[in-house]
Amino acid sequence: MKDFVLYCKSYRHDFLRLKRLLSSIQRFNSDHLPFYISTPKSDREALINILGNDGSYIWVADEDIVMANPKASIQKYQALTGNLSQAIVKSEFWRLRLAQNYLCLDSDCVFIRPFSKSDFMDESGVPYTVLHQNKEYFQLAINRGKASVESNLRAEAQRVQSLFGRAGPMFFCAPAPFIWSAKVWESLDEEFLQSKGITLWDLITPEHPETLIYGEALLKYRAIPLIAIEPLFRVYHYDWQYYLMRRIGETQEKLQSNYLGVIYQSNWESNLSLNGNNKSLPSRILKSIKRLLRYLQSYL
Repeated sequence: MKDFVLYCKSYRHDFLRLKRLLSSIQRFNSDHLPFYISTPKSDREALINILGNDGSYIWVADEDIVMANPKASIQKYQALTGNLSQAIVKSEFWRLRLAQNYLCLDSDCVFIRPFSKSDFMDESGVPYTVLHQNKEYFQLAINRGKASVESNLRAEAQRVQSLFGRAGPMFFCAPAPFIWSAKVWESLDEEFLQSKGITLWDLITPEHPETLIYGEALLKYRAIPLIAIEPLFRVYHYDWQYYLMRRIGETQEKLQSNYLGVIYQSNWESNLSLNGNNKSLPSRILKSIKRLLRYLQSYL
């Protein structure tokens, strides 16, 4: 078992984004950390067609991750929506016992400078944990008249916090990528899930996201020492945020002093969707007009 690896759970629609991520890993992976990619078995041929098969990544099947949990159900995996099954599969990757810790990447992540294992764990092998209160992002949203961004995320955090009976400040473990420890996920299984007779497939829902569950499990059961760090990547959650940051001078080159990478949200990067933009012409025109208005709003 390796002490640290990179991992991305992807699917056919995101393979062009995944190709961009792989290219950035090949360029900046100073310690040559192994990179695992999981997809449904049915997507493997498309994956090889887009990424090649040159040994730059190690493929595993989503179905093998699902079945590594003896209480999981392939039928349940197949019945869930893509976003929800993806969240659970990447949270169950530890069950393959390939690594003690892993950096869980999304397909729309891009590294922008060299990175090594020391960016993710200390010399004794303790992984860092992204844990913060999201104040900068909340304030930005309030300043731009997007108060619902804060209220929605706080409500989400409160729901998960209440599952574990913890009082006190709200903490967030996002955005991606996430540094996850198998010990934390295992403690959640042994201390919480088994006592309730459920699995992660029952616990993770749109109302109870996996990122918050991981953080609360760590705070509750202390499976590893908590060494908190701020987010590893700059994420542009919305195009209005991207336009505003660009207008005040933020560039990829400047981000390199504080961030390992950047995330451009896939929902407004349709040109990198494998099947292209299938929306009607009027819908695309309306979307472009709205985006132009948000761009102009960044000057107000």
